[in-house]
Amino acid sequence: MPRLAAASLAGTAIEFYDFFVYGTAAALVLGPLFFPTFSPVAGTLAAFGTFGIGFVARPLGSVLFGHLGDRRGRRPVLVISLLLTGASTVAVGCVPTYGSIGTAAPVLLLVLRFLQGLGLGGEWGGAVLLTAEHAPPGRRALWSSFPQVGPVFGFVLANGVMLALSAALSDAQFAQWGWRVPFWAAGVLALAGLWLRSSLAESPRFLEIDDHARVPLVEVVRHDWRLVLLTAGALAVGYAVFYAVTTWSLAYATERLGVSRTVMLTCVMAAVVVEGALTPLMALLGDRYGRRPMCLAGCTACALWMLPMVALLATGEPLLMFLGILGALIAFITMFAVIAAYLPELYEARVRCTGAAVGYNLGGVLGGALTPIVATALAEHGGRVPWGVGAYLTGMALLSLGCFALLPETRPVPVPAMEPATG
Repeated sequence: MPRLAAASLAGTAIEFYDFFVYGTAAALVLGPLFFPTFSPVAGTLAAFGTFGIGFVARPLGSVLFGHLGDRRGRRPVLVISLLLTGASTVAVGCVPTYGSIGTAAPVLLLVLRFLQGLGLGGEWGGAVLLTAEHAPPGRRALWSSFPQVGPVFGFVLANGVMLALSAALSDAQFAQWGWRVPFWAAGVLALAGLWLRSSLAESPRFLEIDDHARVPLVEVVRHDWRLVLLTAGALAVGYAVFYAVTTWSLAYATERLGVSRTVMLTCVMAAVVVEGALTPLMALLGDRYGRRPMCLAGCTACALWMLPMVALLATGEPLLMFLGILGALIAFITMFAVIAAYLPELYEARVRCTGAAVGYNLGGVLGGALTPIVATALAEHGGRVPWGVGAYLTGMALLSLGCFALLPETRPVPVPAMEPATG
């Protein structure tokens, strides 16, 4: 299990690095480079629009790779999705800007971002299922949480590279070529990930299945459509909160408040590191007290913290901004630490790769694709404190809370030991 968990963690870290490095670049530099005819705010909105396309592609990727995972195994999904995401990320770093090729530049950016999302839509289901289906039932949430730590490493790595380049280069150098370096580095990371995953064993639960679903998506839509919609709505707040604090807040702080890129990236990265450290602990609590109670607690914390968070962000003071972001990420990980165990347990093994991944990635469309765009628009038309953003995120939390309340608990109940016979 440690070797399998490490390989899953490394793989999700690499693929989410690819995804996050685009979000950071969209917040900091892509607007003026690829949409120079727009106003600064409109350029940022357009860049976040291309960012959102990746989320739209993720459910399609979950259908495509979910079919492969339910029919041919979880392991092939990990290899193909990693290749697709890595290649498209490297290609983003090679796209000429608007000044060189005109409107073809944002079109190419859009296509490559779509391919990124397609690959990531398959990655999560394969990595999580391979770990969850190997894990002992009593520690399934703990072992399944390691792929969930992968995005933390990916985010820290992506932003760490951006932070180093931002600090070492002038604004002109960063805009000219510095922003491309993190995208090129994705090629090296993808090769490392393929090496790590080359020797993984197939899921034992998959090998036990005798009647593989012929078309898994059809079975999921026919029998589990309500479950898919509920899980998508339940997970929406997690995506909304995470991308509000890791993507939108970068643009808001640097453009509206005048906070330097270096300071803001440092605040966000420090909070994400703490979140990653807490993930196994929250997963252990999920093994002990149940998946659903942790999710309900996390949603409630999000609903209570969003307005204080935007007030702390609006101060422009690094320590207060860090505290606002940290509180949001702790609420987020309270629920998302157990999701990797919870979602697979909701579905039958024969359609699990499709069902769990489609629900997970539809939640990304609801919460992740729109949040940076909506938050940017709300902040632009509000005062110094973006209360509208806080209200929007609070509403998302209440929606997810209602969806989680309608989902069942899935934590395996321990079988009591038999008392020794007396005679």
